[in-house]
Amino acid sequence: MITDRRLEKFILEHSSPEDPVLEELYRQTHIKFVNPNRVSGHLQGKILEFISKMIKPEYIIEIGTFTGYSAICLSKGLKTGGKLITIELNDELADFSYSYFCKAGIESKVLQLSGRAQDIIPALDRVFDLVYIDGDKREYSEYYHLVIDKVRSGGYILADNVLWGGKVLEPGTNDSQTKGIIEFNDMIKTQTNIEKVILPVRDGLMLIRKIL
Repeated sequence: MITDRRLEKFILEHSSPEDPVLEELYRQTHIKFVNPNRVSGHLQGKILEFISKMIKPEYIIEIGTFTGYSAICLSKGLKTGGKLITIELNDELADFSYSYFCKAGIESKVLQLSGRAQDIIPALDRVFDLVYIDGDKREYSEYYHLVIDKVRSGGYILADNVLWGGKVLEPGTNDSQTKGIIEFNDMIKTQTNIEKVILPVRDGLMLIRKIL
């Protein structure tokens, strides 16, 4: 994880500039919402955009919309006619995120769904090229098992917050969110039908590639 602010500043200064719509979205998220640190931000957002553009997905599913920053970034790699389905438990966020989807000009590419991913995903009759997991940390393993059979061979799953502020090094914790992340990481470690690597970006981004 990048903890040196000077180094982070250097990285951002030598990266492509933040989209003005995303810059405004980031600022308004911090003004209007509790736990604004859940928003992806410039560095991670740019990485998500690059990954999506490299994969060129036709269908993306995102678990955890929050205010829409990551959805906008991921949508930039969609093939023409492609669709991003984003699921958010808190339906009070939907109008805000939709307003920024419109500002970014991607509203026709995004399908917003409100509710529990466990209830929504089984009903989706779709094969996905890219999955982004950033929902309730206690449910990461559930999300993975729900989506893995809906990901094409050679497709990708990205999981955010897998280092969880370094708390993954504290296996004796009673915190349910930390336990969820630790259980997810341990479960992924045992899977034989995937390749995986953790990038120490922000709070840890795991890249998973389905090989079977």
